[in-house]
Amino acid sequence: MSGSLVIVGLGPGSSDLLTPAAASALHAATDLVGYDRYLDRIPEIIVGQRRHASGNRVETDRARHALTLAAEGRKVAVVSGGDPGVFAMAAAVVEAIEAGDPAWRELDIHVEPGITAMLAAAAEVGAPLGADFCAISLSDNLKPWQTIERRLRAAAEGDFVIALYNPASLARPHQLGRAFDLLRASKPPQTIVLFVRCAATTEARVVMTDLAKADAAVADMRTLVIIGASATRLISRKGQRPWVYTPRAEQQVVR
Repeated sequence: MSGSLVIVGLGPGSSDLLTPAAASALHAATDLVGYDRYLDRIPEIIVGQRRHASGNRVETDRARHALTLAAEGRKVAVVSGGDPGVFAMAAAVVEAIEAGDPAWRELDIHVEPGITAMLAAAAEVGAPLGADFCAISLSDNLKPWQTIERRLRAAAEGDFVIALYNPASLARPHQLGRAFDLLRASKPPQTIVLFVRCAATTEARVVMTDLAKADAAVADMRTLVIIGASATRLISRKGQRPWVYTPRAEQQVVR
């Protein structure tokens, strides 16, 4: 087949954080496929380049459409926010390949990574991900809430720093509060909690608090929530927001 497909990570928001490789892939494409809000972030690149915009929650349809265009000989770029491999379009495309036309498996397909939200959020505050961490999506669109609860308990038991993606939406206004209640049962009340909204943009806002006082209403879908481990700490700075970091070295527990 003469067509190709690249899945491009646009990064967390600022065009400065789009990688040169991702920018080159966008320029080489004959067709851009993606969520309309992500396509709106990309300036007009070349004359004749087609844009195929769609709404949210249609990732599978979007992936199939992109693969169909590539099979027709087009050079397709599927755009994704952040990194396409983290709760995003890379998995949707691979899922479509697995279940779809066997010919799609012969296409020239690759992934251009981007900066995912938790890395941009961490950079706003210091180094909260300096030791072991995990990422959990609170969206139950594709998995049951019971699975999310089980993973939250496991992460708390393992004393990971936890990055929460998709913490709240109009359709899911209560789930972050439920997650906090679950974590309060096993983590100390003084555990550091960070709400980072619109990381790596001029609209970036950070709220620092602890697990006892964390208010789920602070978050929306543009917020990344980081819940510290027992070792995560604040470093005070005169007249400025404290640095937050999790030490790389952990004290050995003597039993």
